[in-house]
Amino acid sequence: MGRQTAKTQDERSRPGPRALEAMRAAERVPELDNLIHERIRLGIVSALAANESLTFSELKELLKTTDGNISVHARKLEEAAYVTCTKSFAGRIPKTEYCLTAKGRQALEEYLNHMEALIRAARER
Repeated sequence: MGRQTAKTQDERSRPGPRALEAMRAAERVPELDNLIHERIRLGIVSALAANESLTFSELKELLKTTDGNISVHARKLEEAAYVTCTKSFAGRIPKTEYCLTAKGRQALEEYLNHMEALIRAARER
């Protein structure tokens, strides 16, 4: 009968080989763009990447969120120059329209590349 030895606290807290490899892989890729990583902002940028432009109402409906959420998150993306916002009137009805900028498209591309690298690293054995 083999004798089992109790692991020390230090041995139990050490990451296993797969965890170590995942940590090394994460170190090899650049940091996530936290501006895009937030769910609503990622939704806005992704929707605009697939469309020439979208109105405030279209984004709200597409993302199933509130006026306040769209407004706050779109403003952050606008401040970062990832999207542009154009306000106009159709008769007396205000219309707010958003477009993805070249900078926003590049940021999304880099974000997607980063996520793909993380997924590949997690699947490697």
